[in-house]
Amino acid sequence: MGLLREVYYALPPSLRFVARRVYYFPVDLYEGIAGKRGEMIPPRGMIFIGAGDFRTQGLHILDLLKRYAGLTPGSRVLDVGCGIGRLAVALTGYLDDKGSYEGFDIVRKGIDWCEKKISSNYPRFRFKHIDLKNDLYNLSTEEEAKHFVFPYAENSFDCVVLTSVFTHMMPEDVDNYLGQIASVMKKEGKCLATFFLINPEIKERMVAGNTQFNFKHTFEGYSLMDKKVKEANIAFDEEYLQALIRKNGMQIDSVHYGRWSYSPDALDFQDVMIISKKE
Repeated sequence: MGLLREVYYALPPSLRFVARRVYYFPVDLYEGIAGKRGEMIPPRGMIFIGAGDFRTQGLHILDLLKRYAGLTPGSRVLDVGCGIGRLAVALTGYLDDKGSYEGFDIVRKGIDWCEKKISSNYPRFRFKHIDLKNDLYNLSTEEEAKHFVFPYAENSFDCVVLTSVFTHMMPEDVDNYLGQIASVMKKEGKCLATFFLINPEIKERMVAGNTQFNFKHTFEGYSLMDKKVKEANIAFDEEYLQALIRKNGMQIDSVHYGRWSYSPDALDFQDVMIISKKE
């Protein structure tokens, strides 16, 4: 784990957000004055959801959903862990009047931004703040993800997406979320979710130092990058995860291993999994 990342994880969640604002202040100030940032694009210091260009990454996820998860302009989309609207912004130019979008996240700052900048112009895009405990993002509550019930009707979404969400959740939480997804997703719907997956081949590469991340703290069914901030980065044993998915009435349609483990056919940095309800 790099020194900068280690220092970042040593901070409490509230100070991590402050540190990002301070770190990116010069470039955010320049881009704001120069008019180089679109109306729905947040300042870099506010973006807490992964690396890469905000707009480019959103369009990349949109492309994956169209290619692998059956997304159409008329789809009803649920974005679990929607962050600060990366995918939502991309979808504003794709979904038509028959389509709609629901997103929720545990970080209030992200939801406030989305409501102000996206929902105000696109009323079919709705966002919810859900106050759940997570040692990377939110320690202001004792409410746990393993008990959370999605606030949506059963069988109501064509497409459910979780990008870099399960990589920050403990096994009991993932188990519950898989059950919730099975409940709210239509019978013919698809779920695109990203993970860090460990199987014998990837583990061999990791031990040899041939992966970009090293999950060296191993437990039953999962491994951690940092024992102090458990939910910073979590990898799952692939067979263990397969069993959880089957337990919750779903099946794996395809797995696409990511660039983090130097897969030659990677679609994304993380591993991409397409999940549907059992036939």
